[in-house]
Amino acid sequence: MNEQDEIINRMPIRLSNRLSLQIHQFPLLSRPLQAPPSAEASGKRITARIKPQSRVLEIHVPADTRTEVYNSERGHEFGKGQLDDDREKNQERKGGKGREGEEPRLAEIRLRSEEIPHRGVQMLGIVHENELHLHPISATHQFRPTLTYLDILSRKSKRRGGDDSDSDSDDGPPPDPDEPVPVTAAKKKEKKATAGDAKEVQVSARRTDDKAGNLSQLSNARKEMLAIIRAEQDESWQDLQFCGMTTEEAGHSLDQFFSYRSEELHCSTDVTTFLTAAQKA
Repeated sequence: MNEQDEIINRMPIRLSNRLSLQIHQFPLLSRPLQAPPSAEASGKRITARIKPQSRVLEIHVPADTRTEVYNSERGHEFGKGQLDDDREKNQERKGGKGREGEEPRLAEIRLRSEEIPHRGVQMLGIVHENELHLHPISATHQFRPTLTYLDILSRKSKRRGGDDSDSDSDDGPPPDPDEPVPVTAAKKKEKKATAGDAKEVQVSARRTDDKAGNLSQLSNARKEMLAIIRAEQDESWQDLQFCGMTTEEAGHSLDQFFSYRSEELHCSTDVTTFLTAAQKA
């Protein structure tokens, strides 16, 4: 700040931590998060669920199933894949949707969260009645569409196609370094070597300690990653209530954001420590 800079306004800062505040980002969403008008007219609403231990959330947005914008044939195909995916992971919804005997269809878009780690402390600030109200952010999640049902359909297609499937297709997770390499039979050569043929053979020796150590580290990391994936799949979903921005519940949460306490806070950090921490962040 220069001496010639003019102070335009001064406002008090109020700090509150009453809410468990999260930031939810939707990088692929170009419009407000809301159900299509046709879905709302038929009584469908956005739903949400969470796995608290794994810190994973899902938001289910009803799809626009009008005949002019919805491919019914593909919708039934994807619906079967989604149902098989839920059953395979033992995550089928209780009292599942759909009438008995009705063919499943893809009637919702699922947005799954990925938690973004924080560097330092992040705050959300709102200017209200000429005061700056600050509230710490507990977590940040980015939501993207989950298309795991396509893996199920791809697997079924491979079974039907047999060996004619593309070589570039997904063959599953990489092999475990601890497992022995499968022995494959060598192809028979067209020309058999005669008894009198002589061949020069070169043999070299090298240390395998470093390689074995690296393989062990990779194997342990892979096992830990698989354990995390299994734990997440085994954890049950808990339903959440989704409240849009214009609902009464959302307005009540906004009122709780503001603090009206007059208790003064005293800074216990000097400027040098603050600047050092800011550079590291």
